[in-house]
Amino acid sequence: MRGCSSTGFARFSAGAGHNRVVNETRRDRDAEGRARNARPRDGLGRPLPYGTPGVERQPEGVVRTPSETLREAQRLLDAGMPFHAHEVFEDAWKSGPEDERELWRGLAQLAVGLTHSARGNTAGGARLLRRGAGALAPFTASGPHGIAAAGLSDWARQLADRVEAGPTIDAAAEAPRLRR
Repeated sequence: MRGCSSTGFARFSAGAGHNRVVNETRRDRDAEGRARNARPRDGLGRPLPYGTPGVERQPEGVVRTPSETLREAQRLLDAGMPFHAHEVFEDAWKSGPEDERELWRGLAQLAVGLTHSARGNTAGGARLLRRGAGALAPFTASGPHGIAAAGLSDWARQLADRVEAGPTIDAAAEAPRLRR
């Protein structure tokens, strides 16, 4: 390739005398041709080297009933896989009725906050746990679908405080109860 250096990178002019380095390696693509990283992942969603056994990913775009969503997310949380539970909640957030989207988004934020906390990202984990707790606030009185919104909000705020004050947490040991 023209402009290819011995490092495997190509240099292209970006104007004004600047060079931009572009990696020539091919990106992983899904069946529709969208860029999608095919590297295996661990239970907290961290990428592993190609060829390493990983945790099965959650399929995207699955439309589930609220009960199915809660059952699958609880299973994943109990198994110490909050990143994967976040993906289940994200499907509900994107496919659910407009008046429940903030509920599912808040639950997704709790799961990803737990993920970051278990990965050792204390600032990001605490911030997302508090954001999720705030998103659940409008649902604490009604608790739609049997969701323990008030208890989850309290759990998230308390966990955020502990995350900021102490060592990395164990995601499975901290798994919240989603239903009353």
